[in-house]
Amino acid sequence: MRLLLVEDDNHVAAALSAVLARHGFDVTHARSGEEALQALVPEGNGFGVVLLDLGLPDQDGYEVCGKIRKRTSTPVIMVTARSDVRSRIHGLNLGADDYVVKPYDTGELLARIHAVSRRNVPEDAGAGGDGVLRLGAVHIELPTRQVSVDGSVVQLTRKEFDLLALLAQRPGVVFRREQIISEVWRTSWEGTGRTLEVHVASLRAKLRMPALIETVRGVGYRLVAPAS
Repeated sequence: MRLLLVEDDNHVAAALSAVLARHGFDVTHARSGEEALQALVPEGNGFGVVLLDLGLPDQDGYEVCGKIRKRTSTPVIMVTARSDVRSRIHGLNLGADDYVVKPYDTGELLARIHAVSRRNVPEDAGAGGDGVLRLGAVHIELPTRQVSVDGSVVQLTRKEFDLLALLAQRPGVVFRREQIISEVWRTSWEGTGRTLEVHVASLRAKLRMPALIETVRGVGYRLVAPAS
């Protein structure tokens, strides 16, 4: 995911960019409100999330948020030391999708980034008008939660279906392990890693297509769309 980090402190930005990069984000750093607004042209410029610090040198961060919202629907997470309820409400009313107060836990920040980016993607993204994802012989019916291979229905557990549907909505895109755990199990990576591996192995076996879900060593998994 491409992420726009709006932060005037270069040391803070460098440290946070390094952390985000280790978790698979492609980070662009803007040092001012004007840089941020220019980076989002045209139509959000492909960014999945904007991480907006409110203490900017050229413009008030709230003002920048309002301008961003007028230009694009890209999710915005405000980052600030202001913890009072009135400030949070003001930010959300201006169009921010979430609000993180400094100092924050990195794990929480990552979870919030995934949460707002998930809200911005329709559940049937990549599906046809009938809500069916067609990947060669594999058909995934999102409305009925039914999966078939060559016309034969494959019985999946709830989590197996959720995992397959998540990967199938963006074929070829690598999903990090932490992201999958957050989106499918609604929890943190800690203690759940083995569960994910078991579910991937089960899907490969049930679908009888071991190459369908590829392991990207040290990162996560991606779905390799089979030939039609």
